[in-house]
Amino acid sequence: MMKTMTLPGIDEETAEALKEKARSEGAGVNAVTLRLLRESLGLEKRKRSVRYSDLDRSAEEETEFERNTCAFENVDEGMWSEK
Repeated sequence: MMKTMTLPGIDEETAEALKEKARSEGAGVNAVTLRLLRESLGLEKRKRSVRYSDLDRSAEEETEFERNTCAFENVDEGMWSEK
């Protein structure tokens, strides 16, 4: 049977952080809060999700990246042939 609990004393910063996390995950605040509680209590394994915002590049950076890495597209057939 599921229990209902009230958690008084949640400060504004924590409430906003929960709302933002829920928004970014496309989930409800209740679902995110329950998952975070279960994870922090060791009742549920943390899901591994890594976001790399450092991979976001401008068009100029993308062009430079492509120019600097185009040599990696060339395959040395001699290295991959069976002898």
